[in-house]
Amino acid sequence: MKNSQNHIFVNLLLVVSAAVCFALANPNFVFPEGLPFFAWIMYVPVFLLVHRSSKKSSVFWGMLCGMLSYLLYVSWLVTFSFVAAVGIILQYGITYALLFLVLKFTCSLCKKCSWLGMFLVLCSYEYIKTLGFLGFSYGVSAYTQWKNIYLLQSSNLFGVWSLSFLIDFSSALIYKLICKFSFSISNAHSPLQCFSTGLRESIVSIAVFFILILLFYSYGFYSLHTQEREGKSIKVCAVQHNTDPWIGGLSAYQDDIKRLINLTEDALQKDSDIALVAWPETAVVPSILSHYAKRFDLERFNLINSVLTYIESKQAVFVIGNFHSVDNGTPYSDDYNSAFVFTPKKNVIPPNPEIYNKVHLVPFTEVVPFGKKLSFLYEALLHADTHLWSQGTERNVFSACGISFATPICFEDTFGNDCRKFVKNGARAFVNMSNDAWSKSLACQNQHLAMAIFRSVENQVPTLRSTASGQTCIIDIDGKILEQASPFTESYVTGYLPSCGKNAGNTLYDILGDFLAIFFVIFTIA
Repeated sequence: MKNSQNHIFVNLLLVVSAAVCFALANPNFVFPEGLPFFAWIMYVPVFLLVHRSSKKSSVFWGMLCGMLSYLLYVSWLVTFSFVAAVGIILQYGITYALLFLVLKFTCSLCKKCSWLGMFLVLCSYEYIKTLGFLGFSYGVSAYTQWKNIYLLQSSNLFGVWSLSFLIDFSSALIYKLICKFSFSISNAHSPLQCFSTGLRESIVSIAVFFILILLFYSYGFYSLHTQEREGKSIKVCAVQHNTDPWIGGLSAYQDDIKRLINLTEDALQKDSDIALVAWPETAVVPSILSHYAKRFDLERFNLINSVLTYIESKQAVFVIGNFHSVDNGTPYSDDYNSAFVFTPKKNVIPPNPEIYNKVHLVPFTEVVPFGKKLSFLYEALLHADTHLWSQGTERNVFSACGISFATPICFEDTFGNDCRKFVKNGARAFVNMSNDAWSKSLACQNQHLAMAIFRSVENQVPTLRSTASGQTCIIDIDGKILEQASPFTESYVTGYLPSCGKNAGNTLYDILGDFLAIFFVIFTIA
């Protein structure tokens, strides 16, 4: 009985250790930039927990570990929706339960090479979790290293996955050493003999790991010092009006527009050579094209007309977020989360903007399967203050100010392959428009920023981020943040958007995409 209680206590300790390490490695509510060291050990408790569990109990411990890990990691989601937070926690409870079961099966199958088999399964899991309708890139281990400028550079070879696999290998190797040490102890060897035996039997694995570390840092150093650039560098401005997304209605929209215009005017007066101005996701809520054409609400028409009149009076190109509504002849219009590109004296009055409609929508927040076909569900979601967007179909690339750029909207820049498709279509810069203000969390905004940084390095293109409350910034092709606005303030950043890398659109990642991750999945199954 006592042994059983000790066994459960140790397992609980491992669950807590795994969850805490996972949360600490990423930006979190205690350390907003994260403590990246913990990423290199965060899966050691997971491997040990699987090792100690039976096939049946591994499901329980996996569910508990997944729920606690994501409870700590996405605690900011409670600010948005308690139901959404519970949903994510349950989703990853079930996901981890399946992961632990597969890890346990692999552990039993591979025996002496179980550490290597579980490493391959973990690498495959990190990729698979980003796929499909419920794909979620938050929590991929490489994103913990967003401040390490040397390790970042490997992502232009195989995307975020090359660094993720290196980090996961570290946990697997430590687990192997612990198992070797424990086995020697159980055979009555002295601690010194245990260490010596474990080291001797693992010397090849340890050597491989340190050689990989050396190669990653060497490549990072080489890449940073040999980058060649081409194309034009332009002066840009990204506005951050620090809005509260939960406050709706005409007066709130008028206040938002007033702040956006005042901040923009201040920036343009200080830097008259600004060529491009970016406003955040759905910065202008009333549908510009609908209200201008139909004029069924005079106050909203006047509001969007004031925006258009202001833009028309300037020289800079404006990229703004808008709620774009298209009448499709059915009871429910097609409403898009859109980016509008306005060029003064060309397409502002009457409004005829170049448009990008968001393609990758947030599941159950922006899109629900069969939402409009099930009218009772659609009506219920509308009454619950959930707006369902229609899905865009094209990844448009714009040309203005002498550069070609794409406008991934919010959630879209968390997916490497989504942004890669923009670059393959000709984009040589990203103008990201985001709104994480609802989270009221610096940790949440840094988690998002970490992923945006990888998108620039993967494709060798700079990024201009305009956000509702943070992190508004300019990111260079090597992942350095050149300019950044203080979070949760009414502010803006101005500076030069750097030219793209000479290999933009032709990095190994641009050519191969997620090939390395797919290879690991196939190899693991085989």
